[in-house]
Amino acid sequence: MKILFFGTSIVSRYYLEELCKNNHKVLVITKSDRPAFRGRRFVFSAVKVYAIENDVDFMQVEKFTTDVIKKIKKFGADVGVVVSYGKLIPRSIFSLPKYKTFNVHFSLLPKLRGASPVQYALCNGETETGVSSFYIGDDLDSGDIIIQERIVIDVNDTAETLFSKLIPLGIVVMNKTLEFFESGEYKSTPQIGVPSFAPSLKKRSGLINWNKSASDVYNKFRGLYLWPGVYSIVSFGKLTGKRIKFIEIKVFNSDSLNCGFGIVCSIEKNRGFTVSCAAGKILVVKMKLESKPVMDAWSFVQGGQLSVGDRFSVEGM
Repeated sequence: MKILFFGTSIVSRYYLEELCKNNHKVLVITKSDRPAFRGRRFVFSAVKVYAIENDVDFMQVEKFTTDVIKKIKKFGADVGVVVSYGKLIPRSIFSLPKYKTFNVHFSLLPKLRGASPVQYALCNGETETGVSSFYIGDDLDSGDIIIQERIVIDVNDTAETLFSKLIPLGIVVMNKTLEFFESGEYKSTPQIGVPSFAPSLKKRSGLINWNKSASDVYNKFRGLYLWPGVYSIVSFGKLTGKRIKFIEIKVFNSDSLNCGFGIVCSIEKNRGFTVSCAAGKILVVKMKLESKPVMDAWSFVQGGQLSVGDRFSVEGM
């Protein structure tokens, strides 16, 4: 098939590889290069890198101008496929292919529409998620469902491990959807239920609210594990005003009630230190003080900079 592929991230690259491996003729639409890192040098998207290395036709699109539309029309796509593209696609584009355009989305729509469904599923403590292929429409992630596949979320899953399960499942969903079109099937069903949303994450999204249960804090850690991570600001003690990022944490006691929130409650020998939540405590195993390398929390408290009774700012998200 002739496929118009929209993608930008490293996740998208796996799907582009699959399409090329299956000998589809692909025209890639990806976002423009963006400045990154301290030098603000421009960095190619993972999809662009693959396209260059494998001689796949691609276009970097900032706006869908008349010239861009003409080039896409000339390609004559059978179907459009969207995976982690990062921009809204106008009707003038998504309606061009013969079989229209579908998105591969990592949630069981209408749950978790938006840019960060994997992260929010974990932050919300969901026990199940999946992959949906659906027709692109005018509104965000609201089109009719073509295929849905489900997967159980393990209690120890983080964003990293859950992505590693959803990416191959999504490839299966994409291939099944393409097979439907090739066989002449175009069945789809409207989304049923009350939608929920998973907007884009920001660095500040990782700020911990200790006025939550230990389980809630741990779920946030799981969801934001890849980026931006979770952190808190010391509000009382030798490190007042310093930010500590938590690299590895565990639920120490999920049921006990505490007299305060965000307080360093105990030093656990050879393990780390605990912080009180609205219910239960979090055990900090690995951490990173701002401008310092990652280290195990037990070694850190041995240095005497953090003590029982020190506090973290309660305010968080």
